[in-house]
Amino acid sequence: MSCDVAVSAALFLATLHPGQAPAVRLEPAVATVAPKGANPLTREPLFADIIRRAGGLEKDATAYRKQAGALPKFDVFKAKVAELSELDMKGHLTLAARGTDGDLKCILKGISQDLPRKLDEIAAATDTKARDLALSEMAYLLNDNVGVIAAPPEPPV
Repeated sequence: MSCDVAVSAALFLATLHPGQAPAVRLEPAVATVAPKGANPLTREPLFADIIRRAGGLEKDATAYRKQAGALPKFDVFKAKVAELSELDMKGHLTLAARGTDGDLKCILKGISQDLPRKLDEIAAATDTKARDLALSEMAYLLNDNVGVIAAPPEPPV
Protein backbone atom coordinates (compact mmCIF):
# COMPACT_ATOMS: atom_id res chain seq x y z
CA MET A 1 0.00 0.00 0.00
CA SER A 2 1.41 3.36 -0.90
CA CYS A 3 2.13 5.88 1.84
CA ASP A 4 -0.44 8.30 0.45
CA VAL A 5 -3.23 5.72 0.65
CA ALA A 6 -2.17 4.49 4.10
CA VAL A 7 -1.87 8.02 5.48
CA SER A 8 -5.20 9.04 3.98
CA ALA A 9 -6.90 6.01 5.47
CA ALA A 10 -5.37 6.59 8.91
CA LEU A 11 -6.27 10.28 8.95
CA PHE A 12 -9.78 9.57 7.69
CA LEU A 13 -10.35 7.04 10.44
CA ALA A 14 -8.86 9.38 13.03
CA THR A 15 -11.39 12.09 12.17
CA LEU A 16 -14.55 9.97 11.98
CA HIS A 17 -15.67 10.98 15.44
CA PRO A 18 -13.51 13.93 16.48
CA GLY A 19 -15.90 15.02 19.23
CA GLN A 20 -15.85 11.68 20.97
CA ALA A 21 -13.10 10.09 22.99
CA PRO A 22 -11.68 6.93 21.47
CA ALA A 23 -13.44 3.75 22.57
CA VAL A 24 -10.18 2.28 23.83
CA ARG A 25 -7.75 4.51 25.64
CA LEU A 26 -4.14 3.40 25.33
CA GLU A 27 -1.79 4.49 28.05
CA PRO A 28 1.71 5.42 26.96
CA ALA A 29 4.15 2.55 27.27
CA VAL A 30 7.26 3.43 29.20
CA ALA A 31 8.40 -0.08 30.06
CA THR A 32 11.47 -1.43 28.33
CA VAL A 33 9.78 -4.78 27.82
CA ALA A 34 6.86 -4.91 25.42
CA PRO A 35 3.71 -6.52 26.80
CA LYS A 36 2.81 -9.88 25.32
CA GLY A 37 1.36 -9.35 21.85
CA ALA A 38 2.61 -5.77 21.57
CA ASN A 39 4.69 -4.63 18.66
CA PRO A 40 8.39 -5.37 19.34
CA LEU A 41 9.15 -1.81 18.18
CA THR A 42 7.89 -0.59 21.55
CA ARG A 43 11.16 -1.88 23.04
CA GLU A 44 13.30 0.28 20.76
CA PRO A 45 14.30 3.62 22.32
CA LEU A 46 13.08 5.80 19.42
CA PHE A 47 9.63 4.26 19.28
CA ALA A 48 9.30 4.03 23.07
CA ASP A 49 10.14 7.76 23.21
CA ILE A 50 7.50 8.55 20.59
CA ILE A 51 4.91 6.60 22.61
CA ARG A 52 5.90 8.33 25.86
CA ARG A 53 5.84 11.82 24.36
CA ALA A 54 2.62 11.33 22.41
CA GLY A 55 0.89 9.94 25.51
CA GLY A 56 1.98 12.92 27.62
CA LEU A 57 0.97 15.43 24.96
CA GLU A 58 -2.40 13.76 24.59
CA LYS A 59 -3.00 14.35 28.30
CA ASP A 60 -1.95 17.99 27.86
CA ALA A 61 -4.32 18.48 24.90
CA THR A 62 -7.16 16.93 26.89
CA ALA A 63 -6.40 19.21 29.86
CA TYR A 64 -6.37 22.26 27.56
CA ARG A 65 -9.93 21.42 26.55
CA LYS A 66 -10.99 22.34 30.10
CA GLN A 67 -9.24 25.74 29.98
CA ALA A 68 -11.12 28.95 29.41
CA GLY A 69 -9.24 31.84 27.85
CA ALA A 70 -5.57 31.67 26.98
CA LEU A 71 -3.86 28.30 27.07
CA PRO A 72 -1.08 28.36 29.67
CA LYS A 73 2.39 27.38 28.41
CA PHE A 74 1.05 26.81 24.89
CA ASP A 75 4.46 27.75 23.49
CA VAL A 76 5.98 24.82 25.42
CA PHE A 77 3.22 22.52 24.12
CA LYS A 78 3.91 23.70 20.56
CA ALA A 79 7.64 23.03 20.92
CA LYS A 80 7.00 19.54 22.28
CA VAL A 81 4.59 18.77 19.43
CA ALA A 82 7.22 19.97 16.93
CA GLU A 83 9.79 17.65 18.52
CA LEU A 84 7.34 14.76 18.35
CA SER A 85 6.67 15.52 14.70
CA GLU A 86 10.41 15.28 14.02
CA LEU A 87 10.62 11.98 15.91
CA ASP A 88 7.71 10.57 13.92
CA MET A 89 9.53 11.47 10.71
CA LYS A 90 12.69 9.88 12.11
CA GLY A 91 10.65 6.75 12.83
CA HIS A 92 9.37 6.77 9.26
CA LEU A 93 12.91 7.14 7.89
CA THR A 94 14.21 4.42 10.22
CA LEU A 95 11.58 1.96 9.03
CA ALA A 96 12.15 2.96 5.39
CA ALA A 97 15.92 2.41 5.78
CA ARG A 98 15.20 -1.09 7.08
CA GLY A 99 13.23 -1.79 3.95
CA THR A 100 10.01 -2.09 5.88
CA ASP A 101 7.10 -2.16 3.48
CA GLY A 102 4.26 -1.68 5.91
CA ASP A 103 1.62 0.82 6.82
CA LEU A 104 3.39 1.97 10.00
CA LYS A 105 6.17 3.85 8.21
CA CYS A 106 3.58 5.67 6.09
CA ILE A 107 1.33 6.42 9.04
CA LEU A 108 4.26 7.88 11.00
CA LYS A 109 5.06 10.13 8.05
CA GLY A 110 1.45 11.27 7.89
CA ILE A 111 1.28 11.95 11.62
CA SER A 112 4.52 13.91 11.35
CA GLN A 113 2.95 16.08 8.67
CA ASP A 114 -0.42 16.40 10.39
CA LEU A 115 0.78 17.44 13.87
CA PRO A 116 1.84 20.96 12.75
CA ARG A 117 -1.47 21.39 10.91
CA LYS A 118 -3.41 20.53 14.04
CA LEU A 119 -1.32 23.04 16.00
CA ASP A 120 -2.19 25.70 13.43
CA GLU A 121 -5.89 24.86 13.80
CA ILE A 122 -5.68 25.26 17.58
CA ALA A 123 -3.89 28.60 17.25
CA ALA A 124 -6.33 29.83 14.58
CA ALA A 125 -9.47 28.91 16.53
CA THR A 126 -11.56 32.04 17.02
CA ASP A 127 -14.07 30.69 19.52
CA THR A 128 -14.36 28.11 22.28
CA LYS A 129 -16.17 25.57 20.11
CA ALA A 130 -13.57 25.70 17.32
CA ARG A 131 -10.71 25.47 19.80
CA ASP A 132 -12.32 22.53 21.59
CA LEU A 133 -12.76 20.70 18.28
CA ALA A 134 -9.14 21.38 17.27
CA LEU A 135 -7.87 20.21 20.67
CA SER A 136 -10.07 17.12 20.47
CA GLU A 137 -8.66 16.27 17.06
CA MET A 138 -5.11 16.85 18.34
CA ALA A 139 -5.71 14.54 21.32
CA TYR A 140 -7.16 11.91 19.01
CA LEU A 141 -4.16 12.16 16.65
CA LEU A 142 -1.75 11.83 19.58
CA ASN A 143 -3.67 8.79 20.82
CA ASP A 144 -3.35 7.30 17.33
CA ASN A 145 0.38 8.02 17.46
CA VAL A 146 0.62 5.75 20.50
CA GLY A 147 -1.76 3.13 19.15
CA VAL A 148 -0.21 2.59 15.73
CA ILE A 149 3.19 1.83 17.24
CA ALA A 150 1.93 -0.28 20.14
CA ALA A 151 -0.44 -2.37 18.01
CA PRO A 152 0.79 -5.87 17.27
CA PRO A 153 2.21 -6.17 13.76
CA GLU A 154 -0.04 -7.65 11.11
CA PRO A 155 0.99 -11.05 9.77
CA PRO A 156 2.39 -10.96 6.22
CA VAL A 157 -0.23 -11.39 3.51
